[in-house]
Amino acid sequence: MESIHSLASPGMWAGFIAFVFAMLALDLGVFHRKAHAISFKEAGAWSAVWVSLALTFNGILWWRFGSGPGMEFLTGYLIEKSLSVDNIFVFVVIFSALKIPAIYQHRVLFWGILSALVLRAVMIFAGVAMLERFHWLIYVFGAFLILTGVKLFVQRNHEDHPEDGWLMRTARRVIPSTPRFDGQKFLTVENGRKLATPLLMALLLVEASDVLFALDSIPAIFAVTRDPFIVFTSNIFAILGLRSLFFLMAGAMEKFSYLKVGLSGVLIFVGAKMALVDVVHLSPAVSLGVIALVLGASIVASLVKARHTPPQGPSATDAAHKLSPAAKT
Repeated sequence: MESIHSLASPGMWAGFIAFVFAMLALDLGVFHRKAHAISFKEAGAWSAVWVSLALTFNGILWWRFGSGPGMEFLTGYLIEKSLSVDNIFVFVVIFSALKIPAIYQHRVLFWGILSALVLRAVMIFAGVAMLERFHWLIYVFGAFLILTGVKLFVQRNHEDHPEDGWLMRTARRVIPSTPRFDGQKFLTVENGRKLATPLLMALLLVEASDVLFALDSIPAIFAVTRDPFIVFTSNIFAILGLRSLFFLMAGAMEKFSYLKVGLSGVLIFVGAKMALVDVVHLSPAVSLGVIALVLGASIVASLVKARHTPPQGPSATDAAHKLSPAAKT
């Protein structure tokens, strides 16, 4: 197998991983040591922190390695950040269906995203290694992303029900569980038996949904770069900001009715870019411009529609909104 090339030295890899663990320890051990409902203001502040850290890191890459890697990271981060929004739709449904109180939602997302970091690292290195050895896989990834984008567009109005899927049915058969909460514990004891609480069931669904979304997002960034350091860091920064983004947007997801159309357009674009990689060569700047334009247009169109559409009946998002702290602010 050919060696995997990366602009980063082993010291840079170690430094970035140490930074990630330090931020996670600070997050859970200091700022969220005590379970509490995340307010809209707190979610906005943390979202600003994560975006600022990502852009600062982007600036360091730009200064240290030039505009090429800097533009690749920024494009990859925008792709990962936008595709991660689709996770939020599913998280809203999961917390609503399992009636997870707002005070415990951050804990579920923290551990779900922590496991996602490890999983995505494995998937990224495996993907890069396979592309280094089997160039034809780039066409397979491209076709897969195009089909996924088309499917997302066709099913844009379809409501997900992960709580009724095969994973949850299997988990309930295999793992003894109880509908009773025991504070923020994932496991509790009833009549001498150790049982899973609804928090553990929600965690399983969160992790499973991230696996499915990673199958889209990781191949998508390979259309921008195959440098594992840029792929990994852009993925990690997008995931680290996902929790605060959830609490920031959970109560307003219904307003973004055209967002899935924009996401499908992004997937189709990057899929076509991968499938035609040996025929059409687009610079990172052009890719960034196209992706930003598609997403921006879908967001503007969504907000215009929401402004001229009368309120509808309660939905899954509304139910989750009642559980989220944003409804109290």
